[in-house]
Amino acid sequence: MKMLNYGLRAALALIAFTISLPAHAHITFDNKEVKAGSTVEFVLRVPHGCAGSPTTAVRIALPEELTEAKPQPKPGWALDVTRIEAQGDGSGENVHAHGGHDDVIIKEIAWSGGKLDDAHYDEFVFRAKVAEDIAVAAIFVPIVQECETGVERWIEIPPAGGSSDDVKFPAPSIRILPGS
Repeated sequence: MKMLNYGLRAALALIAFTISLPAHAHITFDNKEVKAGSTVEFVLRVPHGCAGSPTTAVRIALPEELTEAKPQPKPGWALDVTRIEAQGDGSGENVHAHGGHDDVIIKEIAWSGGKLDDAHYDEFVFRAKVAEDIAVAAIFVPIVQECETGVERWIEIPPAGGSSDDVKFPAPSIRILPGS
């Protein structure tokens, strides 16, 4: 009887664990932390589709703390970059908020037209410079994952003092370390 009781408890625990897995299988960055002022390769991991449907597009909204972005093309996917004009500083040069001298700032990177089956995962890569004068402990990067059927919006940012575990669709985040 005790053996049956232990077996039942173990089975229920396994079921509960299995049911909770999809809630934790959100889009994340391979990088867990980066140094302020550094140029970093950001590797975005897409672990699944939308409720079983294959992923067909991934869009990243770059926060102002990430500048000088350069996306990596992905074979079989179209790459689209949304740019805005940099703001001038009165000197005749275009200067973005963190000191770079670019004519344009990349605000969004999108890969589309490919097909990533729900049973597979893949990585989408871009490089960007992390601001030197950053005043936050973490950067949140909103992502929209489009699928053949449905959309997952990984755009929720936890309130100050909160955790990504406190929201249903957390934006991927990277902890910021002091620069060298």
